[in-house]
Amino acid sequence: MKDRILSVDIFRGMTIVLMILVNTPGTWSAIYSPLRHAEWHGYTPTDLVFPFFLFIVGTSIVFAYQNKTINTATYRKITVRALKLIGLGLFLGAFTLSFPFFKDFEEIRFPGVLQRIGVVFFFASLLFIHLNWKTLIGVAVFLLVGYWLVMNFVPVNGVASTLDRAPNNLANYLDVHIFGTHNYKEDYDPEGFLSTFPAIATSLLGIFTGLILTSKQPKKATIIMGLGGTFLILGYFWDLVFPINKALWTSSFVLVTAGWANLILALIYYLTDVAGIKFGAIFRYAGANAIILYFLSSFMSKILGRIKVNEDTSLHGWLFQTFYVHDFISLQLSSLLYGLSVVAFYCILAYVLYQRKIFIKV
Repeated sequence: MKDRILSVDIFRGMTIVLMILVNTPGTWSAIYSPLRHAEWHGYTPTDLVFPFFLFIVGTSIVFAYQNKTINTATYRKITVRALKLIGLGLFLGAFTLSFPFFKDFEEIRFPGVLQRIGVVFFFASLLFIHLNWKTLIGVAVFLLVGYWLVMNFVPVNGVASTLDRAPNNLANYLDVHIFGTHNYKEDYDPEGFLSTFPAIATSLLGIFTGLILTSKQPKKATIIMGLGGTFLILGYFWDLVFPINKALWTSSFVLVTAGWANLILALIYYLTDVAGIKFGAIFRYAGANAIILYFLSSFMSKILGRIKVNEDTSLHGWLFQTFYVHDFISLQLSSLLYGLSVVAFYCILAYVLYQRKIFIKV
């Protein structure tokens, strides 16, 4: 069991490291294409990162609750953890260095990455502890097919719905009318209301992989790899009528990202559990304190961006321009090196926490 948890920790740590890397470039104006999000339809490697984390949340739920007695304490633990995640996300969305250190209420973003993790964890955990795997499959299918039907066939104010970024996109329409000025963008939020439902399905697909890892099935890596390939094929077929889109978290996006997650996790599982190859220790350290590392990286990024060295330059901008921008390398490479330096700092922090047996559980 420790080996299986090790492979999950490595995958989780890789995901967190990538999340920090893509969120902290030296400058947003100079980023290599794979480190950018897709403009709308389609996906890049960067678009895989967040669904990978929600997927591994589902896998971890199996390890946490499969053999535990379900009682009032269990419900309280699930609820408290979900509320902590949501609270940390709201704090990041509201925090500013200007006194009184919080934005005006109208400017606070309500949805967000940590908020979505909290909501998805809450519902995926409750579904797992109450339903068997066959019923969970039915729930996942219902969420994915239902979302496709709603997004394609429910009109918006009497106008046929579109999947483009437009006022008659149902997900965007609901975000504007539910959250108002509290969205990431004026016309939508990538962690909005309606797209949270298929995001729960992402975690449910991770639960199925967790059930395989904890089962007595032989050749688990092969089964997980086959599952990943199946999800990829189904996702690309669905893309023909329901385009892969992270901002909308479309059903095809759920399947394709879960497909890649299964393939990568199967490889890690084979190397660590089957072949006995020791690797990825730094990712294991990061995976053991994943949420706190993500929170700290986001918090410090806000601070560095808001502390002014002079009237026109933030501390972040000064560090980047002073130590990373040089005539002999491109601005894109400078931006990447800055991001890698940030990643290195948090990997060192993860190592120190792990060696001191400090595990900050949110």
